[in-house]
Amino acid sequence: MSLSDCVIGPSVAVTDLEAARSFYEEKVGLRIKEAWGEEMTQYECGGDSALVLYHSPDHAGKSSHTQAGWAVPDLEAEIADLKSRGVKFESYDGENGPPTDENNIFNHQGMKVAWFRDPDGNTFALNQS
Repeated sequence: MSLSDCVIGPSVAVTDLEAARSFYEEKVGLRIKEAWGEEMTQYECGGDSALVLYHSPDHAGKSSHTQAGWAVPDLEAEIADLKSRGVKFESYDGENGPPTDENNIFNHQGMKVAWFRDPDGNTFALNQS
């Protein structure tokens, strides 16, 4: 067996796990798969994938790149749904990130991407191709 045959999932540091849970459950709409007290929470995502949040104030929000992305069938509909729950999407001008349009979407050769940040500043993407 090779790691190419194994499921992988992102683990993201947060400063306040309770506040992060509120954001990911209420605004993003994720469901808890398993929780380990005030230290870690695993959220179920599509297929066998999962997102893990762990309490680590010294590391939360320090990464400037995208932590993970969800492949979605209808990007515009997903953005509208998340915005209705209070998620704010990033707007980039092409200098500090790929240029996004008025709907916060980057379009490139049939691929569309939009980014949002959690309360710690961790960046996530929604992708449609």
